[in-house]
Amino acid sequence: MKITPVRTEIIGDKSKTILDILDESIKDLSEKSIVAVTSKIVSLCEGSFVEREKVSNKDELITGEADYFIPRPQQKHTIMITIKNGMLIATAGIDESNSNGYYVLWPRDAYKSANEIREHLRKKYNIKDLGVVITDSKTSPMRRGTTGFSIAYSGIDPLRKYIGSGDLFGRKMKMTFANLVDGFGAAAVVAMGEGNEQTPIAVLEDVGNVRFCDENPSEQEIESMKIGLDMDLYSPFLSRVDWQKGGGGRKL
Repeated sequence: MKITPVRTEIIGDKSKTILDILDESIKDLSEKSIVAVTSKIVSLCEGSFVEREKVSNKDELITGEADYFIPRPQQKHTIMITIKNGMLIATAGIDESNSNGYYVLWPRDAYKSANEIREHLRKKYNIKDLGVVITDSKTSPMRRGTTGFSIAYSGIDPLRKYIGSGDLFGRKMKMTFANLVDGFGAAAVVAMGEGNEQTPIAVLEDVGNVRFCDENPSEQEIESMKIGLDMDLYSPFLSRVDWQKGGGGRKL
């Protein structure tokens, strides 16, 4: 896999659209590429941010954005653990790094943004097969540091199913799915960086055994990526938490 980080101007607010930024920054695209875009620049371009000086209580902002949250007395650290859009994430995805005085929220509709980016770039470069991944960073239990992952995608099959196929020794695999979009997100974020690199876009080429899709992800496909607490491998831990409903209001 070849990953090329793309440098952009410093993005501070919604003075330009995400399509403007892509047009200015990406010079060429080839068939069967995947374009990774950080969720932060999508949010900044669409105005999904709040001025820090106007927020008197960050916890209220977090709980308002979260679907569910762990109450502050149960938190071990200052960072609040939440669930948003079916994903376990710190502070409902709200971040203040590289934002020049803003609390940056997740995009209003990351899948809509991913679909619009793909449609625009396909037309501009006259290519058929193109994937788009909107990325963010997360922590993992009992591991130091952050890794990238996908909060939305378009144009590619998000999973590779191994169930029913044989391993090297012919043993039938019973439960394995490879999460391709999170893998692409992780790889892209390594190349894009987490600090002042100023490369919030990356182009992935030679991605291998990926199925590109002409249609946008359906609601059923998006929901199929999520696992309820009752079925999750980590249910013994997650189900013991006194989750409180936040302003996002999704049903667990």
